[in-house]
Amino acid sequence: MADRIAVITGAGSGIGRSSALELCATGWSVALLGRRRDALEETAGLATGGRTLICPTDVSDPDAVAATFAKVLATYGRIDMLFNNAGGNVPMTNFGDMTWEAWKSVVDVNLNGMFLCANAAFRIMRDQKPMGGRIINNGSISAHNPRPGSSAYTTTKHAVTGLTKSIALDGRQFDIASSQIDIGNAATPMTAKSTNGQLQPYGGMAVEPRMDVTHVGQQVAFMANLPLESNIQFVTIMATKMPWIGRG
Repeated sequence: MADRIAVITGAGSGIGRSSALELCATGWSVALLGRRRDALEETAGLATGGRTLICPTDVSDPDAVAATFAKVLATYGRIDMLFNNAGGNVPMTNFGDMTWEAWKSVVDVNLNGMFLCANAAFRIMRDQKPMGGRIINNGSISAHNPRPGSSAYTTTKHAVTGLTKSIALDGRQFDIASSQIDIGNAATPMTAKSTNGQLQPYGGMAVEPRMDVTHVGQQVAFMANLPLESNIQFVTIMATKMPWIGRG
């Protein structure tokens, strides 16, 4: 149990950082992936109880992803868990005004990047001895209900659900568990605008409650620490009073 190896994308801030710190605290060694080395170094400096490996990576770049997973394998010899967390969005845009460039920028990270990392982790987990591992994908409540003007983000998050199910099915014979965590309004830079009000489906603006991002990290760690015979297939964690059901 002392030699469990995790890979976390988007580990330089927010949910990724919180999850990395929780895993380190329970004895995991964690490879920290993200675009900015300085942010990853800051995460590593906050970690206690586990080893960290800093891996600046653009998850939308196939060559960069391949090189990073090769580095993790060379360093630790195996991978036991991937938290596929990296994601991004563009400013709220009515679908009629969505450009190809904006659409592609979201899809490249939220879907293609998630595929690249999950695919690399899956192959390692399949081929290592003993085989197996766990892949946790960050879905978002947008995998269920969209916000206004969020066609690209919502589409990718719905696609993540299909990816999660496909990995779970194809991974059974290799002891690879796949699950999805759908997160609503964790207090991170990405949701900072919630404190000033967000557009609601009825056309008005409303301030939305947020929750401590530590609670998300704790949930990811709980899922990661389960034995492979058990899996939380889908879980939603959200600020209790935020709009969600029917976005109201």
